[in-house]
Amino acid sequence: MFKILQKTQFSEKVFKFRIEAPEMAKHAHAGQFLMVRANERGERVPFTFADWNAEEGWVEFIFMVIGKTTTMLSTYEEGDSLQDVVGPLGVPTEMGEGTWVVIGGGVGLAIAFPVARQLVATGHEVHVIMGARTKDLLLLEDQFRSILPDDHLHITTDDGSYGEQGVVTAPLERLLEGGDADRVFCVGPVPMMKFSTLTAQKFGTPIIASLNPIMVDGTGMCGCCRVEIDGQTKFACVDGPDFDATKVDWNDLRARQAAYRTEEGQSLKAYEEANCACQR
Repeated sequence: MFKILQKTQFSEKVFKFRIEAPEMAKHAHAGQFLMVRANERGERVPFTFADWNAEEGWVEFIFMVIGKTTTMLSTYEEGDSLQDVVGPLGVPTEMGEGTWVVIGGGVGLAIAFPVARQLVATGHEVHVIMGARTKDLLLLEDQFRSILPDDHLHITTDDGSYGEQGVVTAPLERLLEGGDADRVFCVGPVPMMKFSTLTAQKFGTPIIASLNPIMVDGTGMCGCCRVEIDGQTKFACVDGPDFDATKVDWNDLRARQAAYRTEEGQSLKAYEEANCACQR
C-alpha cells in the first residue's frame, strides 16, 4: 500500500498526489513513469513522474479526471492509500547538447516540468512553451518560473484567457526562426505534438515526443502500448515513452488512443451509477 501524503487540486478536474515511495524516489528520472492501481479490483493506469524527493522518500504525479479510474482517484484524500504503485518505468529523457525548447500541453505540463528542470540543472539554456485550453487548466506556472528567466517562458491559451491567444506552434516558430533552439521536446495531446513536429521539421530541428498510448502492464508483455516508429512497431513502455517525433505515425497513435472510448464511457457510467447518492 502507498500512502497519499499530500493532495493538491489545481482546478475542477486536475489533481496532484504526493505518495510515500522511498525506493521509487531513489531511482526516478525525468521522463519516466509509474503504474497505479487504486484498489485490488482496479485497472492499472500510467502516470508520469511530476516530481520526487529521494531524501524525503516521496514521488508526485498529476492526473486529470476523465474516466472511471481518475474519477475514483479524485475521491481519495490525504492519509488514504493506493493499492499498488510500480516504477520507475520507461527510458529517461536523453539530454542532448544545445539550447532546448520544451513544450507542454495540458496535463503534459506535468511531464514537461521535470524534463525542463533537469535540462536547466545540467547547464542547458531552455525555453518553455506552456499551452492549455484556458487559464484554469494551466499547470505548474510557478514551478516553471522558479527555474527560468521571464523571457524564456512562453504561455498560450486557446481562448486567450491568459498569455498569448493561440497554440504552441506560434511561439515555437518564432524561436526557431530566431535561431533560439537546437532541439525540441514536446508532450501533450496528439494534435499538439503532431503540429509541433511539423513546425520543427520546417527548420530541420530535431524534436522528441513523449507518447501516451493506452498501457496495461507497463513492462512490454501485453503489447497494448505499441506505436509505429519509422515503420517499425515499438512498445512505449519499454522502448519509450520518448521517440523521434518525425518518425511517429500520428494517425495510428490517435486511433489507438480512441480504440476503447465506448467501453471507457460505459465503465465510467457504471461506476457513477453504483456510487450515486441516490443508490445509498
